[in-house]
Amino acid sequence: MKKLMNDPEQIVSAFLDGLVAANDTLIDRLEGTDVIVRRSLTPQKVGLVSGGGSGHEPAHAGYVGKGMLDAAVAGEVFTSPGADQFFAAIQAVDQGEGVLLLIKNYNGDVMNGEMAQEMAEAEGIKTEMVIINDDVAVNDSEQRRGIAGTVLVQKITGAFAETGASLSDVKRVAEKAVSRIRSMSVALKPCTLPAVAQPSFDLSEDEMEVGIGIHGERGMERRDVATSEKTAQLLLKSILKEIPEEAPLALLINGMGSTSLMEQHVFANDVMKQLNRDIQHTFVGDYMTSLDMAGVSLTLLALDEELSKYLEAPVHTVQWTQY
Repeated sequence: MKKLMNDPEQIVSAFLDGLVAANDTLIDRLEGTDVIVRRSLTPQKVGLVSGGGSGHEPAHAGYVGKGMLDAAVAGEVFTSPGADQFFAAIQAVDQGEGVLLLIKNYNGDVMNGEMAQEMAEAEGIKTEMVIINDDVAVNDSEQRRGIAGTVLVQKITGAFAETGASLSDVKRVAEKAVSRIRSMSVALKPCTLPAVAQPSFDLSEDEMEVGIGIHGERGMERRDVATSEKTAQLLLKSILKEIPEEAPLALLINGMGSTSLMEQHVFANDVMKQLNRDIQHTFVGDYMTSLDMAGVSLTLLALDEELSKYLEAPVHTVQWTQY
């Protein structure tokens, strides 16, 4: 597999340097770390930190900026960042109002986030953590993974934190968003890890994986490849079981890394035709990828007045800007 890179062992660090070089008015890299921080923090606000293994670009560094994250911690590809990296991010963004960690539900991320939280508390920094687990492909709700819905949680929580709300209130809004968001994904082609240059699993041309995560793993089920229309029907059937019937919706169609925008919009159109619901916000594009995997994820967020207000609020990051 061909990759545009130099040293595969240094690809994450090279990516972070390149991201900062191209966006140096918005973000900076915390010296000696793999932490991306806002160039200018909003004074006297709760700090927001997220992070995880790399390979999901633009998440999470692409969402650092006013109205979303204050810092993003990048681990190696598909590998959790260490607790010391999370702790450095907490220290960098704390302004005395406390720091909220938004962590996807993976064992390494949660464990290292908790360790960093303990380190911060020992230094007198108030911290809280909200775990994001929007993936309905996993039946056990305690084991559900955080996937693309994470980005909408970051958007809403970041906008609310900009109002100067307290740490407990920011946590409350994040938890409400998590409780009302559900996602599911399919893969048409596996991804390729830079260091090994081999597909993460075998998949024939006439098959697709249903219920994939974002770390190159196989899905919960393998099926014959289906049309966009039937794939939309399949994912909606699982997601809608857990979405309130009357709530207006935000819809996120997320490309997994190498699915064209043409295909993503074909899929979005099929989803919207079948939903027949009040869709107040629609987002289509690569928001949380799995390297060069081909496929899509579908996320529905059941809105209320509060969540909708902060989803619509201004934001200025590398990847997401709205006025």
